[in-house]
Amino acid sequence: MASLTMFEQHYDLFEKIFLMPPTPPPTPLAAVLAASGAIILGKERQLRLALSCLLARGHLLIEDLPGVGKTTLAHTLARLLGLDFQRIQFTSDMLPADILGISVFDRERGDFRFHPGPIFAQVVLADEINRATPKAQSALLEAMEERQVTIEGASRPLPRPFFVIATQNPSHQIGTFPLPESQLDRFLMRIELGYPDPAAERALLEGRDRRGMLAEARPVLTPDILLAEQERAAALHVAPPLIAYVQALVAHTRTAPEWKNGLSPRAGLGLVAAARAWALLAGRELVLPEDVQAVLPAVVPHRLMAANEQRNADEIARALIEAVPLP
Repeated sequence: MASLTMFEQHYDLFEKIFLMPPTPPPTPLAAVLAASGAIILGKERQLRLALSCLLARGHLLIEDLPGVGKTTLAHTLARLLGLDFQRIQFTSDMLPADILGISVFDRERGDFRFHPGPIFAQVVLADEINRATPKAQSALLEAMEERQVTIEGASRPLPRPFFVIATQNPSHQIGTFPLPESQLDRFLMRIELGYPDPAAERALLEGRDRRGMLAEARPVLTPDILLAEQERAAALHVAPPLIAYVQALVAHTRTAPEWKNGLSPRAGLGLVAAARAWALLAGRELVLPEDVQAVLPAVVPHRLMAANEQRNADEIARALIEAVPLP
């Protein structure tokens, strides 16, 4: 048997260097996911959904028990994205002025001066939002939809980007007020963090304090880069058959007897925007049906009221996906 030539002996190396496509450099968004995953352990999907929500110019509702990392997640995203951050602790005696701001008479100038409230930040953490009364909760409605607030007849724009992360305690806990449908519909996504898996919890117990890690974290993106990434996400191509698929999903919720109410047009727009952002994080320039199905459990269930109240978000999403065939 003839001996192998030098080329044949080193073909594997030749293939790796010259034939295999080069590994793409890590994108800024991938760096954000990696850095946040080092602080929030074992929650890769939830972090990807949260970042997708921000890229889609939506707002995020996190519903879970106290102590599972809801506030830490909000702090982490704000720090890594280089965004101004304000935290509002919602309580039963809170007033809208505590959120929006108030005009105070200035004796030296002889007129009223507006003192902006904590809503005037790029990332606003509405902590335990359902502990406030509906009157206080309603102060967020215009801000979340219009990116502005109207105070004493004057409209005041909010910073760009503007992202509300609200945390909500389970409704069975004492001292909570349910969020009205109009408020829920303004959250693009609702997610749960849940308990960490055993490996992540072991690493959490053995590792450093997360607050110390968060204090040392440095921004990975700038606000300008984030705004540009939001524009990229909004420009991703969505083929007509995929639009028809989203429309079929929305239409099914309006006609099937298993739902008490159907999805609004805002929900359909949000589903497309969230799928675009999910595809962008995957490094693609077009949206696939898998992207729609990946974000559907976070975008749809909190907008639907099922006849069977015992079904959770995943069960609702699974039933909807099984009922509507792919194009």
